Amino acid sequence: MTVTYPRFKAAACHTSSVFLDSEKTAEKACDLIAEAAHAGAALVAFPESFLPGFPVWAALQAPIYNHAFFRALVAEAQKLSDPAIRTIRMAARRHGVHVSLGFTEGTDASVGCIWNSNILIGPDGSILNHHRKLVPTFYEKLVWANGDARGLRVSPTEIGRIGMLICGENTNPLARYALMAQGEQVHVSSYPPIWPTRPPSEDGAYDLKRAIEIRAGAHAFEAKVFNIVASGFVDAAMRDAIGSVNRASLEIIDNSPRGISLVLDPTSEVVSDVLADHEGIIYADIDTQRCVEPKQFHDVVGYYNRFDVFHLQVDRSPREPAHFSQDAADIDPAPLAHAADAADDALFARVNGAL
Repeated sequence: MTVTYPRFKAAACHTSSVFLDSEKTAEKACDLIAEAAHAGAALVAFPESFLPGFPVWAALQAPIYNHAFFRALVAEAQKLSDPAIRTIRMAARRHGVHVSLGFTEGTDASVGCIWNSNILIGPDGSILNHHRKLVPTFYEKLVWANGDARGLRVSPTEIGRIGMLICGENTNPLARYALMAQGEQVHVSSYPPIWPTRPPSEDGAYDLKRAIEIRAGAHAFEAKVFNIVASGFVDAAMRDAIGSVNRASLEIIDNSPRGISLVLDPTSEVVSDVLADHEGIIYADIDTQRCVEPKQFHDVVGYYNRFDVFHLQVDRSPREPAHFSQDAADIDPAPLAHAADAADDALFARVNGAL
């Protein structure tokens, strides 16, 4: 069988959330998906925790002052079946594009446990992959729970083999290698708008822009993949909401290095515009055949490795709070699942018919 190498246009949305409002953020996402699709994009990537916004407040003041922010974030957290996610899935289906979406995820098992998650949506509106960030980074531990490896996967699609990692996971060599070892061709990296670790006036403050450049270039070069980077953006509403609680935080927000959005090729060269200081969509033409030639030089999941020396084992089992044995009183979930799928199809049909 002849191997084919897909070619397509990718889009990364360098954009702000409608801060702590999942419904309005989903509406904004739909507008951006429509714009990117009209420009010919087959894959549209959104930033980390885009839905409903990144909890940067955890870096800016003591946790004893952040309870209201946490309650607001939990109230807007989305499960996979919730309305904001469904709205974006319908937009992906309506425009026939793949969508990578960062969101804060809730659960029926707890009223206060949330995850930093990402889903890959197919052009038919289906969820192709669902990943929870393995370890929240630094102050994010005050907000999000540890994830698991259920979504540490590469999804085979008509536009190539797509993998995705969230922010600091792109520094984790084993997580990155796990995706390389599944034949990844296109990588999606999602980041926040800012990530302060010190007052900007102090030496040693974290430079998010430079960190993204290093991580994105390293993975593109080592994996021989295209790396699509989507970072968030601080708009006036987000700035004002956080500043209304702590005016001193505004100096840090205003002077911390911004996240950047860009696309790199398998040699780590930038092949798109780079956005940092204003919102927009960047585009890049992807030819997955370009992943092949560099593999001759360093194929770290092929002949440039020593599998007799190194061994990686990944446990993908979901980490659930409890496991319940079924008894006669339990309802068989299969009919309910089929009914939910049928309802989704009917909803998609109605929406498409109305457009």
